[in-house]
Amino acid sequence: MIVIRSLNIIRRLSPVSNLTSCRQCTLPMARRIATCEIRWKRRKTAEEKKSPKIIEYSPKKKNVVDLQGTVDIWRHITVKQLADSMNRSIEDVQEAMLFVKDADNIEPTAQLHDIKIIQEIAKKLGTRIRIVAEPTLISGDNEMKDKDVTPRPPAPSDLLKPRPPVVTVMGHVDHGKTTLLDSLRGANVASGEAGGITQHIGAFTVTLENGEKVTFLDTPGHAAFSSMRARGAVATDIIVLVVAAEDGVMAQTKEVISLAKEAQVPVIVAINKIDKPEADIEKTKRELYQMGLALEDFGGDIQVIPISALKGTNLDLLAEAVSTQATIMGLKSDYSGLMEGVVVESKTDQRRGKLSTAIVKRGTLRKGSVLVSGLAHAKVRGLFDHNGKPMDKAEPGTPVEILGWRELPLAGDLILEVESEKKASSVLRYRQHEAQKEKAEQSLEEIRKKEEEHLAKYRAERDARRLAGRFRLRQGPRAKEVLDDDGIPRVSVIVKGDVHGSVEAILDVLETYTGHDKCRLDIVHYGVGNVSESDVELAKSFNAIIYAFAVEPPAKITSDVPIRLCNIIYRLIDDLKEEISSKLPPVEVEEILGEANVLQMFSISEGRKEVPVAGSRCTKGVLKKSQKFRLVRNGEIVYDGTLESMRHLKNEVDTIKKDVECGLRLKDSKVIPQAGDILVCYSTRSEPQKTDWDPGF
Repeated sequence: MIVIRSLNIIRRLSPVSNLTSCRQCTLPMARRIATCEIRWKRRKTAEEKKSPKIIEYSPKKKNVVDLQGTVDIWRHITVKQLADSMNRSIEDVQEAMLFVKDADNIEPTAQLHDIKIIQEIAKKLGTRIRIVAEPTLISGDNEMKDKDVTPRPPAPSDLLKPRPPVVTVMGHVDHGKTTLLDSLRGANVASGEAGGITQHIGAFTVTLENGEKVTFLDTPGHAAFSSMRARGAVATDIIVLVVAAEDGVMAQTKEVISLAKEAQVPVIVAINKIDKPEADIEKTKRELYQMGLALEDFGGDIQVIPISALKGTNLDLLAEAVSTQATIMGLKSDYSGLMEGVVVESKTDQRRGKLSTAIVKRGTLRKGSVLVSGLAHAKVRGLFDHNGKPMDKAEPGTPVEILGWRELPLAGDLILEVESEKKASSVLRYRQHEAQKEKAEQSLEEIRKKEEEHLAKYRAERDARRLAGRFRLRQGPRAKEVLDDDGIPRVSVIVKGDVHGSVEAILDVLETYTGHDKCRLDIVHYGVGNVSESDVELAKSFNAIIYAFAVEPPAKITSDVPIRLCNIIYRLIDDLKEEISSKLPPVEVEEILGEANVLQMFSISEGRKEVPVAGSRCTKGVLKKSQKFRLVRNGEIVYDGTLESMRHLKNEVDTIKKDVECGLRLKDSKVIPQAGDILVCYSTRSEPQKTDWDPGF
């Protein structure tokens, strides 16, 4: 109260307008009250805050382009879309297209792929154009709707033109498939293959003597490359089945026949190696007929050509048979529109990047095209033929090497061309979403199983806590996130290959390993391309072996990581089997030395104890006191151990030969032998254990 009265007195004596500095009361108190004119100062308004010195300028006028009368166009626009964009009738656009070069197809649904042609049409109609991106479907929330892309419907018959046939040469290993193709195209590919065994799909075009072009695919005949042969059967028009005349029908021959029947592909049989003395053509024909092939000699329609690929015998007849079969089939394709094809093989080149060998099935592939294959996409930067020469375009039925993939496509996948990279991104988003959805559905059952196990464990712990009381049950130490070693040996591997097909074949063989209870086989990483430094570091972390299949190791290897170079698949598997066998513990192997029949049991006194002794006669081999003995009674083992004593008459001996009687005293005196029992003398030794893994070849 005293402070308030003092403050009122000061206010009456000194008005606020005359105060130029703060006055504070000098009363002895902890809290001070300030009274000054700043406390009652009026704040400035927004207009008063503006400085009169600021000069305001009017904004500059933007250059506005008059776009009235301008038509929006884009690549792959249809004739109808062009007419709608120009606000003209379709008849006017079609009439203008008659005076434009290379504007052949005037159908309303026909797409115009060349921007220059569209510009020429617009010029004929007297309109200005503006090149824009193709409009996409916009959903209600103003986001692009991702959709997949599918092959186009069949083209009308008037757009179809003849194309070269795709012929796949298949058969058993070492029956002369690659030698046949070498003779047809005048090259020597077989000498370049490791061990003379084809381990890749080779695709190339051959011009026959009559001028016709044929695309040949050479597939491996080894048992491990069954997936490659399956892809060759799907991507082909005609199968040339090569069968050696001295071997006849073999395992891979039967597989090719079944693949041809499933894919419904016509077959031409080439009986090779007819120049060998042990060749039997008629026997080979009978075996093929028994496999279900309707040969011409037995009233069927399958042609059989006896040839010698090494000497070039009857190769002209085989080429004529292929040409005749292609003519009968009437192979045609649409050369216009977006490209469709299939991936034959894919690889990573150290200098050029990711490459794929493909066969064009429809449309024409050119540089700059945007492709989608599975979860990979590319903008084509280069096209090359089988000899590595650049190509301007690839038409249907042509094998081509494509350069420009962002990711490596999988062999056997379908290749589809899309209009733009924006469309490719949309397709990839959709496919990735569907792949994740499918993966989630597949793993849903495993997730539910683990969830049930977790709930069962939780309920058991909860019930135990309830029974023990609140303070009686204490939580122990936290369980280790990384469990201790279970004691089972393991072999970790990293697989790097030159092409996707080889890596796929190796992984398929590794999947046949079933001995994980004895030695685990872990695949740490796999990929296509040369061995990199990151692969070496990964192998060092997991103590893994790097298998480099037909690829090069790093130039400088600083660590002691084992890198096994190999170019033949069965040698890789043999090395891996030896590595697994070296990890297995040695096994005890028994060797039977001799047998004895118990004739009578009698007891001897040893101190105050009666000790049983088996009076026996050796019937097989030799009995040795230092080895182990097994007492067998009615097929059951009663005793397995050592002897305490072996005597012949009254003398202690070390060995008893055949047909000699002896007295045998077991180490365990509680076991009482009986007449008719069998005593088996055996020895044990440790031998290195070998894996029983059978990859099938």
